[in-house]
Amino acid sequence: MSSFIKLARLLTPLAVLTGVFWAPSALPQNDYSNVEIVAHPVAGNVYYLEGAGGNIGVTIGEDGIVMIDDQFAPLTDRIVAAIRELSDQEIRFLINTHVHGDHTGGNENMGRMGVLILARDEVRVRLESQTSGLALPVLTYSDAITIHLNGEEVYAFPVPPGHTDGDTFIHFRDSDVIHTGDVFRTTAFPVIDTNNGGTLDGTLQALGILIGTAGPDTAILPGHGEVSTRLDVMAFRDMVLDVKERVEPMVADGLSYDEVAAANPAAPYNARYGDPDRFLRAVYTELGGAL
Repeated sequence: MSSFIKLARLLTPLAVLTGVFWAPSALPQNDYSNVEIVAHPVAGNVYYLEGAGGNIGVTIGEDGIVMIDDQFAPLTDRIVAAIRELSDQEIRFLINTHVHGDHTGGNENMGRMGVLILARDEVRVRLESQTSGLALPVLTYSDAITIHLNGEEVYAFPVPPGHTDGDTFIHFRDSDVIHTGDVFRTTAFPVIDTNNGGTLDGTLQALGILIGTAGPDTAILPGHGEVSTRLDVMAFRDMVLDVKERVEPMVADGLSYDEVAAANPAAPYNARYGDPDRFLRAVYTELGGAL
């Protein structure tokens, strides 16, 4: 890892504190003028920032800051200001957990600040079809990497294609916090983005890895929603398995998707997770159904 850190020091100038600008092409159509970025402590030196889009993880200390995801481009100034309330040290590294814009939309702004962006190989490949230049990860990986900073091991490791084919979990080992990206969320059913390589079986495998990696006191930071525990992840995984087991015989019997949806196999969980349609469609097709 020492060579990795040396390379990072060469590539990462001091981050500017203000005056972040974004290209007009990066502006989404949504109005973010009233979005407030709120910092929440998680454990140890790890915090998360809540705003619009995916939860941003940060670990802070005298050696600098590691940031996980960056939400949308118009929020960058507010995100940086919220981080400055926690620490005035340099933002040195940004890890993208996957390709989606509510987690990578601020990449160009962060790259302009000199922050070193890291992601899986698959994330860069997919981002290259959407953007270029400073928005792209500078360092990519296909296996686990560790950033050693502030007495913290920031261990980023690929998981099977679940939400997308570029998912990464990040374990802040000393603080015992795991950022899951969007493989795990507390606000909705799983989003299995088949257009970006997501799969049902990969979702189940990744959730199993998360359960096996976490301990009873590990804080689980989902891509969207509230800090959770290993027991919460187990309940989420069991829900996915239950819905899969309900849909499987329906597909085997030749039921159409409309017939499966009418049978409402996710009914026990709708009140908790909302509209199951997108999730059910992914389950149905992966089990062999044709839409």
